[in-house]
Order: sequence, then C-alpha cells, then structure tokens
Amino acid sequence: MSKPSIYGLTLAQLTDWLQERGHKKGRAAQVWDYLYRRRVTAYTEMTELNPACAELLAEQFTIQTLTEHVKQQSADGTVKFLFRLTDGNLIETVMMRHKFGLSVCVTTQVGCNIGCSFCASGLLAKSRDLSGGEIVEQIMKVQLHLDSAGAGERVSNIVVMGIGEPFDNYANMSDFIRVVTDHKGLAIGPRHITVSTSGLAKKIVEFADDTDLPVNLAVSLHAPNDELRTRIMKINKAIPIEKLMQAIDYYLEKTKRRITLEYILLKDVNDKKEHALELAELVGARKQLATVNLIPYNPVDEHSQYQRSEQESIRIFYDTLKKQGINCSVRLEHGADIDAACGQLRSKQLRSGDNDAATEHGAALA
Repeated sequence: MSKPSIYGLTLAQLTDWLQERGHKKGRAAQVWDYLYRRRVTAYTEMTELNPACAELLAEQFTIQTLTEHVKQQSADGTVKFLFRLTDGNLIETVMMRHKFGLSVCVTTQVGCNIGCSFCASGLLAKSRDLSGGEIVEQIMKVQLHLDSAGAGERVSNIVVMGIGEPFDNYANMSDFIRVVTDHKGLAIGPRHITVSTSGLAKKIVEFADDTDLPVNLAVSLHAPNDELRTRIMKINKAIPIEKLMQAIDYYLEKTKRRITLEYILLKDVNDKKEHALELAELVGARKQLATVNLIPYNPVDEHSQYQRSEQESIRIFYDTLKKQGINCSVRLEHGADIDAACGQLRSKQLRSGDNDAATEHGAALA
C-alpha cells in the first residue's frame, strides 16, 4: 500500500507522533516550517532537520501523492488542474482570481453519490474519499504553481466545493481545515474558507458544534419546494427541505454566522418569478443571516435536458428577491473558455480513455 501523505497530519498530530518515537516537541514545528513556509517537496531538502527524524518521516510518509495530468488556463486567469492520484484516479482543483485575492476550489471525494441531476461531478459514483493529505496537497500544488511564477502571490481563500460531498468525508475535511488555518503553516484565515454541502442535516448540526472550525457554510438549495428539489436533487427524498431548514436554524442560532444558500438557475425549471417569491418566503425570518447566491448554469453534455437561464430571467429572479428584502448576488463566472462546470474536465478525460487507465491501475493495486 502507498504511504500516507504527511500533509494529512495536523501540527498537534505530527507533534504527538514524533514525540512517541523519541523526538523533541519542536521537531514537528520545524517540519511544518519546511512544508508550508519553505514549501519543500522532498525530505532531502530539509537540510537543517535532524537526519534521523528526516529518515523516519521518509520511511512512513510521502510528501507528494498528486501528479499534474492536465492544466487548463482561462483568459480570465482561472486555472483548472486535473490531478492523478497514486491509485490512478483523477480529481479536479480550480484556482480563481478575484479582486479580493486568489481562491482555490478543492475536491474531497473521487466521484459523488449525491446524484444531482444537473451536475457533472456526479456522473460517476463515489469510489472513495480523499484523505486529508490529498485535500491539503491540492492547495500546495496550486501554491507551488504560483511560486514558480515568481510574483509572490499566495492562496488567500478556499472553497470546498469541488467534486464530492464534503460532509460525507467529514473527518478528513475537518483535518484539512485545521491544517490550512494553522498560523504556523499556511495561515489562511477561517473566514476566508467556505464549505459547501448539498444538505446533510446531521452534519450541519455537527459542523455548528465544532467550535474549532469557524469557517463559512454554504448550502446547495437549488429549489424552493420539495417537489422540485426532489426532482433535481435526489438527496431531498431522504432530507426534505423542512428537515434541512431545521438544521440551518440550529447552525444560525449556535454560530451567529451568516450562511449562503446556493441556487443554480435552470432554464424553465426553477427560474420563474413564482420560484423567486417562494424562495423569498422560505428564507423568511432567516434573511438577516442568509444570503442567496444565484448561479448561472454551465451546461453539461450528459445533462442536455438542462439549459442556462436567459439573462432577463436571471435579472427578474434577482430583482424579485431584492424587493422581498433578501440579500442576494449573482455569482461571477470564471473559466468560461475552458471546462467551466465542476467535474467537466474529469468527465471529459474519462470519456477519452483515462477511465481504462485508472481502472487498470486500481485493479493492480487491489
């Protein structure tokens, strides 16, 4: 079996692991400095580290588990990476340029079991969760890409909105957040991180209770009623809107933090004025702590029944929400000239034959 990634260890976990093996407490902080500040990619580059410690770590942990398979760069500065994992599977990571800084969208699973009918990410069922280290390494790969350009730029924001359901991989997702927010490492502020869920109510409650994870929460709503939401998101059969909103109310009461309700606009499906009015009523008393983020749809070949809403429909939907006193915005699009939809690049590569390679590789490891 492959060695686990050292990026998967929080500073506290690495400290305990080294101390249990006779190394001084300060060794872990030294290793972290090499990994996240100096950003070395080999233990041999940790020249000031105790040789015995470096040798032990090299025996037990790998630093690199992702290899760049495809990289697409958009005219707007967006960069989409397709990484190959050690078992041959492919995942996507996206870097986006905003006025407020550089944001990276990370993937948490290989495939997705949520099965939203409009989404490219769920075209293949989940085969496994990513480890915490594999999630952290996505950020490190993007940061190394920036370092190589020599402009002194750094990743400042993270959205956990890539392939997979983050709350279905809760423990590894949580460790990822603890690693990237640690002030001795990448030191990305918790308020600069957003985790998106399709609506796993019990995990939303758990997330609210995790006081050491004070990051932002976004919920993929996409419909204002159960009939419509069940039609486009099969998760609504198990967790209907009433149950989801109860979890959201608990989160708002417990954390006092704002929440984002994501709403992808599908032409003639959920983009009518009456849908906007129904959505405004649903948000209702929560509107002081809730923002609706309207998302123009990126068409996916395999989901040809869905099309992007017309600009006029988007405008009317937005204006209707605003008139009802709902905080809302329309998401700026990034990477429109490349495979823009989440999971689209991976899906295209698998259709072109990489699926066979990944399957053969996985079978060889089994």
